[in-house]
Amino acid sequence: MRFTIICFVLIVLCSCHSEKPTKQRNFSKVEINALHEDTLFNIRALELLKKDRGCIFLNSDGRGGLVMEELRANKPDTTVVYDYFHKINTNIILNYRSVATTNKDHYGLTIGSPAYLLRAAHESLDTVYKETHPKTFYDSMDFWNDQEGIAIGDPTDDCMSVIITRDGGETWAKLSCDDLPKAKEGEAAFAASDTNIAIVGYHTWVATGGKASRILYSPDKGKTWELYDTPIIQGKETTGMYSIDFYDENNGFAIGGDYTKPNDTLNNKIRTQDGGKTWQVVANGKGPGYRSCVQYVPNSNAKELVAIGFKGIDYSNDAGETWKHLSDEGFYTIRFLNDSVAYAAGKGRISKLTFRE
Repeated sequence: MRFTIICFVLIVLCSCHSEKPTKQRNFSKVEINALHEDTLFNIRALELLKKDRGCIFLNSDGRGGLVMEELRANKPDTTVVYDYFHKINTNIILNYRSVATTNKDHYGLTIGSPAYLLRAAHESLDTVYKETHPKTFYDSMDFWNDQEGIAIGDPTDDCMSVIITRDGGETWAKLSCDDLPKAKEGEAAFAASDTNIAIVGYHTWVATGGKASRILYSPDKGKTWELYDTPIIQGKETTGMYSIDFYDENNGFAIGGDYTKPNDTLNNKIRTQDGGKTWQVVANGKGPGYRSCVQYVPNSNAKELVAIGFKGIDYSNDAGETWKHLSDEGFYTIRFLNDSVAYAAGKGRISKLTFRE
């Protein structure tokens, strides 16, 4: 019996060892199909819908909507429901840079002071948070689950601004600077693509930028916080991390640079493999320059990345070591629907991007 068991184990091990490794994909082109155009305004707030095939967007003049896609006879039928978020009064034009969605509601967050966090639910629009400090400037928003969410912004005191909800978005409370790491002089964040926050389970990473560009990390959905340094370019108001994404609890990537020098490729791409504790510069002096958004391609084992910005679209299939420029068409932000299709938003448009080998 013992001999039989040993033989069986050896056969299983040999069979596993002989399996061919999964073929590494290598995208060589991207097809871009416009879904919605509004050439006068910028769209930086974009998120996938939870229940339907499509996305929600908000733009820089207080308008937004849903881009819905239904497949009928293999032909995409696109419907835009516009003015989903509207002006709360005739005197204020809302400049949205952040949007988030749960299974029940949609949330939009504006920049500047006063800042409004609005919830759209059951055909009504409610203000669930308002902040009037003259330094108020919120950059990004995300949810851990349907009950708990977070938004981050520039410092109004000596720490980054962090507001959290624990009751499904009904109320939001700002964390005290006593509970957060202290910000450095000139440290803030960029409202460029609504991707300053990355969430995996209970883990949360926040990317700062400017004269200091660091990582705020919470292992417990914003209850406690740690601080990690990064080697990305920093020291000026326009430098640092503009976007961060994590594939799992260990593998993360951040990109940025200096948007006033978009062709510079030094120290603007960094990677971590230990949950954000340490970071390494990759593809230094090559690959994309300034980009406003980076996202992992789903189901890619933390190998495939797409970086996007007003200078075009770039792709890596080796965790950021090398990059391929796929298109000169500019966008600000991107979200993947699956491992080959994404939605992207930019100056006056939302498009579907299909990546192909």
